[in-house]
Amino acid sequence: MSERWLSVEEIAAYLGVSKDTVYAWIRGRGMPAHRIGRLWKFKTQEVDEWVKSGGAADEEGRNKK
Repeated sequence: MSERWLSVEEIAAYLGVSKDTVYAWIRGRGMPAHRIGRLWKFKTQEVDEWVKSGGAADEEGRNKK
């Protein structure tokens, strides 16, 4: 069975951040998101890989790599 798509609200709760942060990460940090009509949808596996690769790290943390 394939993994279900999550909404902005669900992925924000999953990551423990605000919806505004999710939108900022989509715009500025390349968070993996898929636009379906007017809605953004997410696969947890893609987001988990992005987080593990440092995509969600703060600027100081990203510059240390």
